[in-house]
Amino acid sequence: MRRPIPYLRLGIFYFCYFASLGAILPYWGLYLQTQGLTPKEIGIVLAGLAATKVIAPNLLGWLADLSGRRVAWVRLACFLAATWFLLVFRVSGYWGLLWVSLAFGVFWSAALSQFEALTLAHLGVAAGCYSWIRLWGSVGFILAVLGLGVGIDWLGIVLLPQALAALLWLIWLSVQLVPESEEVTVAVSCPGSWRQVLRQGPVLAFLLVVFLVQVAHAPYYAFYSIYLEQSGYSGLTTGVLWSLGVAAEIALFLGFPFLLRWAALRSLWLSALALGALRWLAIGFGVRRLEILVVAQLLHAATFAVNHAVAMQLVQSYFSAPHQGKGQALYSSLSFGLGGMVGSFLAGAWWQTAGAQWVYGVAAAINVLALLVAWLGVKPR
Repeated sequence: MRRPIPYLRLGIFYFCYFASLGAILPYWGLYLQTQGLTPKEIGIVLAGLAATKVIAPNLLGWLADLSGRRVAWVRLACFLAATWFLLVFRVSGYWGLLWVSLAFGVFWSAALSQFEALTLAHLGVAAGCYSWIRLWGSVGFILAVLGLGVGIDWLGIVLLPQALAALLWLIWLSVQLVPESEEVTVAVSCPGSWRQVLRQGPVLAFLLVVFLVQVAHAPYYAFYSIYLEQSGYSGLTTGVLWSLGVAAEIALFLGFPFLLRWAALRSLWLSALALGALRWLAIGFGVRRLEILVVAQLLHAATFAVNHAVAMQLVQSYFSAPHQGKGQALYSSLSFGLGGMVGSFLAGAWWQTAGAQWVYGVAAAINVLALLVAWLGVKPR
């Protein structure tokens, strides 16, 4: 008999973790800018932070699958992330901030993919309800973005490192509440060894799509707040726009299990990829019109929430229980890691030379490429 699913305790972790992401994504670039970093240096620092998601999640995934003690490894990673981040109060300048970002990012990024595997293991056959737990992360994100938006307007960007340090320690505390899972196979799985799984065409196409999607997202994550500030928007307006996107994300997560009753997983994903191209064009060329930005932020429900919810279903389908931790880590490292790293670096390099509109236009084109790969190569079970 399986133990009851610890919905609340899982949700608390997601709330705290994505609140920290709500501090980093909209405001870390602004903080780096106030520390005297150029757009190219900001792009490199953010690319470095994304690069930590390439190796660290895979290493932790192998250790967790080998030991069977997923929670213990997540706890250790969260503790080390919170400890290393404290160095931010002792460094300054490009090199200091780069090394702090790399040091804490290695452990901060590694923790999430294994917690995702832990959540799916707790859910078992109820994996379709993953979005109902994950939405608490979106709630944490939106509260952090709004709260910091107001706080930064009042007290300045100096508030950011203190808030982020506190959130990292709350993440570590939240993991103490979560029990270990009972590992079970709950989906039709790819047979064979790890190498045999990775050689299958649909799996390779899936991994390429999630990589491209995050390359396209990078200009948004790295430079959206800077773009809004350059276009004359206040910190509060920036926070509200970020929060609007996450509110749409929450609504989608709430409705996702019901969407699966009348729409095929493949159709939902292809629609989201098409809307992603539209969103990046709207941001790039419609930044002067608030109503266009509002519509673009509502499309976050498709470009992030649908993409991630579908990807989680596919990871569970493509990777069997013995490979679940490695599969989650590979998804995280190739998408949020390598994809975010490549996209952030290119966006930072081209932001001043080519201009914001050109950068977002390229992001839209990359999203179209992801759509074509998904249409031709990905076949959900």
